Amino acid sequence: MSTATPFRAILLSRDADGKTDAALTELTEAQLPAGDVTVRVDYSTINYKDGLAITGRAPVVRSWPMVPGIDGSGEVIASSHPQWQVGDAFILNGWGVGETHMGCLAQRARLNGDWLIRRPAGMSARTAMAIGTAGYTAMLSALALRNQGVQPGDGEILVTGASGGVGSVAIAILSGWGYRVVASTGKLDEADYLRSLGASDVIDRVTLSAPGKPMQKERWAGVVDSVGSHTLVNAVAQVRYGGTVTACGLAQGLDFPASVAPFILRAVKLIGVDSVMASHAARVAAWSSLATDLPAAKLDLITREITLAQAVDVAPDILAGKVRGRLVVNCNA
Repeated sequence: MSTATPFRAILLSRDADGKTDAALTELTEAQLPAGDVTVRVDYSTINYKDGLAITGRAPVVRSWPMVPGIDGSGEVIASSHPQWQVGDAFILNGWGVGETHMGCLAQRARLNGDWLIRRPAGMSARTAMAIGTAGYTAMLSALALRNQGVQPGDGEILVTGASGGVGSVAIAILSGWGYRVVASTGKLDEADYLRSLGASDVIDRVTLSAPGKPMQKERWAGVVDSVGSHTLVNAVAQVRYGGTVTACGLAQGLDFPASVAPFILRAVKLIGVDSVMASHAARVAAWSSLATDLPAAKLDLITREITLAQAVDVAPDILAGKVRGRLVVNCNA
């Protein structure tokens, strides 16, 4: 494909009133931003942040026009970067792609080679995007718990936002490592699905989502939270002495109306997990673990494939919490 040959992409533009318009269109490589690696994107995915960008419900996009898509996987088709050659298989997560730099909900992208990691041997582009940023974040969270010394015999692990992408993958990973996982969800009709991923118990999110006491009955040895706000506060208040909480999301809100009591009276540790600017070493460690420790059968339960055109239509459903697990986008369908 020459630089003048068109390819399909979702393009976001903004009208005079500041309203976001999302449309499947055709671009050429000449319209792509600067970068030292040009890639063929075989599969992408749609995350919560992509949903915000496509719908315009939050100021995610900071450069216009914009191709959304914070994740991508495929092959390098041109490179001036010393670490990347034509034909190399890559994974891209974060780095402001889809926000300040055109992203991967397209058949082509031009990127900074320092942002990419090599796709683990034996992992397909589709599998990588079935995992995506959500699954990679779940692994960063799970590794953080383990690195803080939380062991399977220490007690239950709470996973909030359990039917979402991060929560679903976190359940599969942690249960596979031998932890007893309790899933918190607002979709109790998904209990069988969550148990099939490895959850030992399922609780209603309303037990955590309202304001609560600063110190509550100890229950959790660790927590993977993608919700924030009162849910995170209550989870912290219920953690056992010396336990660890990882925080990676804000589905309920950015606020954290908490007390210092659990931290100074129970030695609870709160670990922030960032997937966007994580180091190359942290990314490689997470993806290496995903390649070996995430059961393929459980990933299949989590995943649904859609087309580029469908990605526009499904964005509001992502924000409304109507999507279970992961959506993988076939960029060539």
